[in-house]
Amino acid sequence: MLVLLPPSETKSDGGAGAPLDLADLSMPQLTETRELLVSALVDLAADIDASCDALGLGPTQADEVERNAKLWVSPTRPALERYTGVLYDGLDAKSFTRVQKAKAHARLGMGSALFGAVRAGDLIPAYRLSGGSKLPGLGTLRSLWKPELTRAIQEEADGLVVDLRSGSYQQLGPIPDALIATVLTEKPDGSRTVVSHFNKHHKGLLARALTVTRADPQDVRGVARVASKAGLRVEVASPNELIILTD
Repeated sequence: MLVLLPPSETKSDGGAGAPLDLADLSMPQLTETRELLVSALVDLAADIDASCDALGLGPTQADEVERNAKLWVSPTRPALERYTGVLYDGLDAKSFTRVQKAKAHARLGMGSALFGAVRAGDLIPAYRLSGGSKLPGLGTLRSLWKPELTRAIQEEADGLVVDLRSGSYQQLGPIPDALIATVLTEKPDGSRTVVSHFNKHHKGLLARALTVTRADPQDVRGVARVASKAGLRVEVASPNELIILTD
């Protein structure tokens, strides 16, 4: 089982790892495209205005361009620690025991506009690049990643993929048979609406449940059992969709 998380716009600073070595990342079949994008971001960072325009940054976010300028030389840390935000707060990796952390490295991956996808233990630097960005001269990220990312993820998973990535990252490398999770709020009258604000939080809780469990679910019903035992209210919508219900 591979639980595939979205990345985050916000990322932790620093790290104790050596500078980026693409050869050490999981899914080595993606190395060529990774190198192309890292080099393109570093070159683009020489022009702050062009970088801000391509990356959709405001005038107060120039420090994000500086991160990209140092991609080859800045320290790294595991992806599990690099990404931050609401979903990762729900995952709460800081509370993992040593055994749970090992499970996280075995079960969790993260989608990435820059790296395609990485494993939780892969050492990466802080960077800024979103799934919808378009770098000068390279076309869309979807056009760069889609031919190879789907196959790389499927080979890495070698079984069930629980795809919790957001839509723009799913489009970079679609996984046709993946299990997705939809978060819905159920009102007192029984009506249901799509959750926006707490969507990431509940997906983080699901990812945590699938990480720490001793079970090895192979289908949606197995995933539902794990989620239920963790206190989530869930329903099986189809063989490829789990619904998480909130009040």
